[in-house]
Amino acid sequence: MYTIGQVAEMFGLPVSTLRYYDKQGLFPGLERASGIRRFGDTELEALRVIECLKKAGMEIKDIRLFMEWCAEGPSTYPQRKAMFEERKAHMESEIAKMNRALDMLRFKCWYYEQAIQDGSEDRLEALIPDDLPEEIKDVYENAHAR
Repeated sequence: MYTIGQVAEMFGLPVSTLRYYDKQGLFPGLERASGIRRFGDTELEALRVIECLKKAGMEIKDIRLFMEWCAEGPSTYPQRKAMFEERKAHMESEIAKMNRALDMLRFKCWYYEQAIQDGSEDRLEALIPDDLPEEIKDVYENAHAR
């Protein structure tokens, strides 16, 4: 068993965040000894899931719903799976957008490195888009994908 301070340190979270999660009902089986929260392995795993879902953009009310479904048992497996499928699709979409932005940065770094070497952009403008070197062409195309 762990204290709230130990769990906060393990996860790099403020104690106030853990208290908030508890007040929101995200740790339904959390034990208390003399009023002190005691976190076990179940709560640590729940916290890993909570932090994952938060990073995936899920709101606390939806995370609470997930926790309620967990407490209801196996009959909610389909709802839980659907929730994770939706979040996975959302994250994949966000990652694709971020990869396009990263490729634009990669392209611009290459572009300006070449412009610095050449002393102008004239040669580069003539290369775009069809005559770019192979190693940068895919990066350019992904950055400009719609």
